[in-house]
Amino acid sequence: MKLTRVTTWPTLGRLTDLRDEIDRLFEAPLARTSEFLGWTPAFDVFEEKDNFIVKAELPGMKKEDINVSLHDGSLIISGERQNETHSEGTEVYRAERYFGKFQRAVTLPTTVAADKVKAQYKDGILTVTLPKSEEAKPKQIAVNVS
Repeated sequence: MKLTRVTTWPTLGRLTDLRDEIDRLFEAPLARTSEFLGWTPAFDVFEEKDNFIVKAELPGMKKEDINVSLHDGSLIISGERQNETHSEGTEVYRAERYFGKFQRAVTLPTTVAADKVKAQYKDGILTVTLPKSEEAKPKQIAVNVS
């Protein structure tokens, strides 16, 4: 009796995750000596009927330290999370949180109404609502019978 080996392929979701991680690797600044020069916040981007929604994890930041702009069909979110200062004599046993500047850009698949874009920051989550322009919204076309 001959045994055959069955090979299973990863799901498309896992391939998408891998692609996203590779993208994040290339977006992240390179380290110099042991000092990390920046960080990359996690983003969720999704589409509704009339809007694109972008959510960014920005815990511990003040709204004054966050910049949101549109440029050539891309949403750009940047800012800087300040490093906490420790009192003299404090010994740090572990430091895993990132501080410093960041910038991320999301290319939007269609045009948006730039004058209607809204950004809200609550509980460490920045939510940007980008209404689609009227030209980009799907339209129902009536079919006439003659």
